[in-house]
Amino acid sequence: MRMERLALQGSGIRIFAGLRQLRQQRSKPLVSKFPDNVHACMGRAVTLRPFLYHIYGGLIMKEKVVLAYSGGLDTTAIIPWLKENYDYEVICVCIDCGQGSELDGLDERAKACGASKLYIEDVIDEFCDEYIVPCVQGHAIYENKYLLGTSMARPVIAKRLVEIARKEGAVAICHGATGKGNDQIRFELGIKALAPDIKIIAPWRNDKWNMDSRESEIEYCRAHGIDLPFAADSSYSRDRNLWHISHEGLELEDPANEPNYEHLLVLGTTPEKAPDEGEYVTMTFEKGVPKSVNGKAMKVSDIIRELNRLGGKHGIGIIDIVENRVVGMKSRGVYETPGGTILMEAHDQLEELVLDRDTLSAKKEMGNRLANVVYEGKWFTPLREAIQAFVTSTQKYVTGEVKFKLYKGNIIKAGTTSPYSLYSESLASFTTGDQYDHHDADGFITLFGLPLKVRAMMLQNVDKKDLDK
Repeated sequence: MRMERLALQGSGIRIFAGLRQLRQQRSKPLVSKFPDNVHACMGRAVTLRPFLYHIYGGLIMKEKVVLAYSGGLDTTAIIPWLKENYDYEVICVCIDCGQGSELDGLDERAKACGASKLYIEDVIDEFCDEYIVPCVQGHAIYENKYLLGTSMARPVIAKRLVEIARKEGAVAICHGATGKGNDQIRFELGIKALAPDIKIIAPWRNDKWNMDSRESEIEYCRAHGIDLPFAADSSYSRDRNLWHISHEGLELEDPANEPNYEHLLVLGTTPEKAPDEGEYVTMTFEKGVPKSVNGKAMKVSDIIRELNRLGGKHGIGIIDIVENRVVGMKSRGVYETPGGTILMEAHDQLEELVLDRDTLSAKKEMGNRLANVVYEGKWFTPLREAIQAFVTSTQKYVTGEVKFKLYKGNIIKAGTTSPYSLYSESLASFTTGDQYDHHDADGFITLFGLPLKVRAMMLQNVDKKDLDK
């Protein structure tokens, strides 16, 4: 108890010092301008609020919440909802993973809806180098189709949300993911792993949230004086970053319907409308990391941008998938991942040349496990770290050049070279050389096939006994 009293006294001293500073700045906006030492201490000194209220004319600093803000209708409606139901100061945070023009006008929109400030955090290179590259090296593909575009981005977003929450002294982090999707799991597992003390608010699972459609969200915004350009009929539900763009909704909600690609595609075209002439592309890798495209050295993010351009042009990387969500239901979506598809295939092309049979086999198994881990939002776990450590160890000699041709949705191999190639022409060709004696296969086949032979002999004896009966 004595230690608690001392801690409280210390907080009080810092708060009063902060208030003296504030009195000197009284002409400035009050709620959002409390000095940092007050912000830092209010969470611990809740019992001092009545005194502050008395001393400073009724002004009490509001607690802060950090909102993962996309600028879409859901998170736009959440801003006034948080203020109305929690009386929080809302700090919006938009994490730029390569959304492009989607970020235009977000600052004005967020503040018009009642947010006190907006952070736009550029994490594109971090996203590429620390999240995409490990998944490419691991050949992490969920259910043999999905290249984890949304899944890979969620841990870096969660990480930055926590960092901003710590900086702002926020007591809670809020996200707009629905109760049916995977993102609620990914965001919350990331936040729990990095900041178990911070409260998580998920409006779609909150009893105070009574909006169940775009129409109701639009009406709620209008009732709170927010007139924003969102149409009730809207379009597809999309998630975009540098790696991919996903599409859900409209005709895709019925798996019996063919996607309306004319209306749907953003990053490229269909194979039918791709050029009639193929295009050759060369890439280089060093220790499993992409380094250049067509002879031009680039950082990973720029390589992905260039491959997106090339892949989109030639109808690469369009998949229509019914996937199994973590929460148990199936969902149907169309994903565009032109650059990612090329990068995955190019890396795989080089690994075929330089990895031995057993390592390649084990790596495929670990790649499937990594895909599940990332998809389920378990990035910040010892398991992901262990799998990634294994994958990294396999990349020591994944260095070389790959060449391929892009043609109407296809990636066609056109040659691979590496100083660490395990391919030996003298061994693999039909020409007899000094390194291989065909007669050596006799003993190998005898031993390799021994279990089969023994079983067959047993079955023969059993059949003979049955006939004798």
